[in-house]
Amino acid sequence: MSEINFKIDQTVEWLRGKVKEANCNGLVVGVSGGIDSAVVAYLIKKAFPENSMGVIMSIKSNPKDREDALKVINGCNIDYIDLDLTSEQSMILEQVTSKLKDKNLYKENNLKMTDANLRARVRMSTVYTVANNLGYLVVGTDNAAEIHTGYFTKHGDGGVDLIPLANLTKREVYEWAKELGVHDDVINKAPSAGLWEGQTDEIEMGTTYDMIDAVLEGRLDEVPQKDQDIIARLHRISEHKRHTAAAPPKF
Repeated sequence: MSEINFKIDQTVEWLRGKVKEANCNGLVVGVSGGIDSAVVAYLIKKAFPENSMGVIMSIKSNPKDREDALKVINGCNIDYIDLDLTSEQSMILEQVTSKLKDKNLYKENNLKMTDANLRARVRMSTVYTVANNLGYLVVGTDNAAEIHTGYFTKHGDGGVDLIPLANLTKREVYEWAKELGVHDDVINKAPSAGLWEGQTDEIEMGTTYDMIDAVLEGRLDEVPQKDQDIIARLHRISEHKRHTAAAPPKF
């Protein structure tokens, strides 16, 4: 057995153990069409073939993301529900901004991030609604690079019960995806949270996953000072986000 397969099997067993500890029935994950949620969908399907669920949650989304999410769903043959939450998210955003405008407190410059974070938090609430009804635990998709830099929304995609990719660099996530058989279209697309048109993780962060992985692995001689400074700053300002959620041991 390869090292990757060993770690995958150990993570699947860890997921089963956590569900048993919590006296729950299974696992649910939001499937975005990205690489991280694809790997998690495959893992939870392996852990609970009959008691796992993927949830597609479009909010002003690029239709391509839903197409890729369905490739993941069909690839691992996981049960799923497909939701469009655009009107619900828009209603909350419009009510809040309207009330702030009434008080002359509204800040237009903050609208883009307010909108983006609300999308993540509406999705979190939706996944937990599914989980509560089925008696499942919610599985997160953040990897070690995202956790280190705080590249997740607090109480949004960071609001989960389990984070099975917490010890994986982004490079390792890709290795697992290939081993698990994730569709090439998902593997080859630029990592993006899909928060706005043209948004990608690396453009928003100002550095690359390769650089973050190198920092995490202690290969600082391979990381230009500019990137080290960016990564150190992202880690520092996101410290408040890193509250303990259950993570597997390093296998």
